[in-house]
Amino acid sequence: MAEVFGQELLAGKNAIVTGGGSGINFAIARRFAESGAKVALIGRTKEKLDSAADEIRKAGGTASGHPADVRDYDALAAAIKSAREALGEIDLVVCGAAGNFPAPVLGMSANGFKAVVDIDLLGTFNTCRAVFEHLRRPGASIINISAMQAFTPMPMQAHVCAAKAGVDMLTKCLAIEWGPDGVRVNSIAPGAVDDTEGMKRLAPTPEIKKQFTRSIPLRRFATKDEIADLALFLSSEAARFITGAVVVCDGGQSLAGLGVNMMAAMQPRA
Repeated sequence: MAEVFGQELLAGKNAIVTGGGSGINFAIARRFAESGAKVALIGRTKEKLDSAADEIRKAGGTASGHPADVRDYDALAAAIKSAREALGEIDLVVCGAAGNFPAPVLGMSANGFKAVVDIDLLGTFNTCRAVFEHLRRPGASIINISAMQAFTPMPMQAHVCAAKAGVDMLTKCLAIEWGPDGVRVNSIAPGAVDDTEGMKRLAPTPEIKKQFTRSIPLRRFATKDEIADLALFLSSEAARFITGAVVVCDGGQSLAGLGVNMMAAMQPRA
């Protein structure tokens, strides 16, 4: 999907990806680089960012790491400014930094709830707010990584449900406010994605993973590359009139009632 009629889809574009050192966000950063974009990775751990950027460079792409915690606005703004100085005006932004741990409401502290909201929701706001002055306008695209929990209640995930619902509403508000400047803002809501830290926590055993799979109409998890392909489309000229959308990529799982299926999957069996 990286090329259309022999042309790289993102040739000449500059991208920032938060949480880009691993998981879905690294897959997106790698796909962007394969498609011609220069990529700046932002995350908390310098070593992880350096390793990810080095992997992209070894494959022939252009990438650099800029350490910052998305919860710290000043540090994040400095990292974005550093990326801007290294790349030039920013065309593409992926707000992907996220936190998660399964816990019932009565089993989590206020600090635990706040930590997830701060990373997912506040971190997305901080990134969008800090990057705006560096965006190429018109023409820039922002993608916020949401989740099915944004619109489907799920046991053990009240903190994530609240945070991701906020991310989707923030996406829609920014699409309205920044549309006149030619900035598109969309959300991607992945379902179960294989080989990610989040799914290792939510489906820690083969039996739970099997139950998850049974709740998905397509009967499998997504791959990280499939989420990256969707991000590539939304960032390309093929999606130039799409903004304010929450694009679900879950194999149909949310259609079947995620919360009920998850409750069944997470119950111990006799």
